[in-house]
Amino acid sequence: MASGDIAHHLVNWTVGQGFWTFDLDTILIGWVMAAILVITSMVVGARLQRGAPAGMQAWLEGTVEFIDKLVTDSFPVRDPLIAPVALTVFVWILLMNSMDVIPAYLPGVVAGWFGLEHFRITPTVNLNTTFAVALAVFGLTIFTSLRVKGFAYFKTYLTHPFGKYLAPINIIMTAIEEITKPLSLGLRLFGNMFAGELVFLLLALLPWWGTLIMGEVWSLFESLIIMLQAFIFTVLTVVYLGMANMQDH
Repeated sequence: MASGDIAHHLVNWTVGQGFWTFDLDTILIGWVMAAILVITSMVVGARLQRGAPAGMQAWLEGTVEFIDKLVTDSFPVRDPLIAPVALTVFVWILLMNSMDVIPAYLPGVVAGWFGLEHFRITPTVNLNTTFAVALAVFGLTIFTSLRVKGFAYFKTYLTHPFGKYLAPINIIMTAIEEITKPLSLGLRLFGNMFAGELVFLLLALLPWWGTLIMGEVWSLFESLIIMLQAFIFTVLTVVYLGMANMQDH
C-alpha cells in the first residue's frame, strides 16, 4: 500500500502519448516561476531605491553582485552574455527547486479538487526539465565557441587530445567530452531533487507526529540542498561558458 501511494505521487499530469507526451504540471509550474522572476525583476527595477536598499531589491542586488563576482573571479574574459545567463539560471532553478519544500501530498490533494488525478509541483524532479535547461546551456556554449573561435572550434575535434595524427580518435573523445557536459548538468540536478522528493514522500507515511517532526527537520536540510544545487548548476554554467570564451581549448 505504501509503495502504491508513493508511486501514485510520482506520476505527472500528462497529455499525449509516446514521444509527444507533455508533462503539463512541469510546464505550468516552470512557466509560473519564470513569470514570477520576470515580473518581480520588472517591478523592482521600476521602483529602485537609492541608498541602502531593503526587501526584494536588497536580495536581488545581492544576488546580482554575487553572480557578477563569481563570473569576474572565475575568468578574466569579460563576456556580456555570461553573467545574465548565470543570473537567470540561478534564480529560475532556485525558484523551481523551492517548490520541493511544499508538503509532499498537498499538491495531489489540491489537484484533486480540480479533477486531476496526478500533479507534481516541483519541475526539477522531472528529468525533462533538468535536461532542457542543461541543453540550453550547452547550446549557448557551442554558440559562444563559434562566436569567439569561428570555424577553428571544429579543429578541436580533429587535434584534441592526441594530436592531428589520431584525428578519428580525437573526434570520438572530444564528442564524448562535450556530450558529458549537459548529461552531468541534467542528471546531477535531477538526481538530488528527486531523492529529496522521495524522502518527503517516505516521511509522509509516518504517523502524524513523526511526519511533523521529521518533516520540519528534513525541510531545513532540503532548503540547503535547494540552494546548493542551484549554485552548483550556475557555477558549471559559468565554467562552460568561460571555457568557450577561451581561444585555446
